[in-house]
Amino acid sequence: MHTIVIIPAFNEGRSIGLVVGDIPEDLVQEVVVVNNGSTDETERNASEAGATVLREERRGYGWACLCGIEYAATKNPDVIVFLDGDYSDHPEEMTQLVEPIRTGHADFVVGSRMIGDREPGAMLPQALIGNRVACFLMRIIWGARYTDLGPFRAIRFQELLRLNMQDKTFGWTVEMQIKAVKVGLRYTEVPVSYRRRVGVSKITGTISGTLKASARILLLIAYYAIKRR
Repeated sequence: MHTIVIIPAFNEGRSIGLVVGDIPEDLVQEVVVVNNGSTDETERNASEAGATVLREERRGYGWACLCGIEYAATKNPDVIVFLDGDYSDHPEEMTQLVEPIRTGHADFVVGSRMIGDREPGAMLPQALIGNRVACFLMRIIWGARYTDLGPFRAIRFQELLRLNMQDKTFGWTVEMQIKAVKVGLRYTEVPVSYRRRVGVSKITGTISGTLKASARILLLIAYYAIKRR
């Protein structure tokens, strides 16, 4: 399969080289790092590690992902893998992540930290609570069987385009998971490992970031629930 990895990155200069370096070379044809307005060495270190570097100055996780998708459309890959640039995910586990797609058993795979090997303290209490609430709401509204909103995920590229992703900020992951259920994608989860990130989280590492992310996720769930009715 032709596989492209998209890594949104904002001030991940200390970790981005580690992330790119651990991605299985025999599995991936291109690693794309989207520099989302970083003010540190993210762009230089990603390029030195061998990644294609794009720039998206509009701050927001979704903006960075959409920039990566626009670039990927020029290459028409079979599969897109998303992961974060903070080295909390284990890039070497990408083979297990894409296996259900490779064997034809799934169109969309979420790497679940909830059922994987999670280092103590790697996910702060507010992140754990937020994940559980969001997954619970998706289950009672859409019957979705997710345990996590983990950023480490793989999806068939043509199916990703069908989802017509729109969110520009913190709601990107939950939007993808809701839409995957709505359009009838075959989805599954695989356990992935998770460790303490390099540096401080821009979302759950601060009170304001946590509140903004939680509000956005809940608003998106409410929005799609209302549309469903």
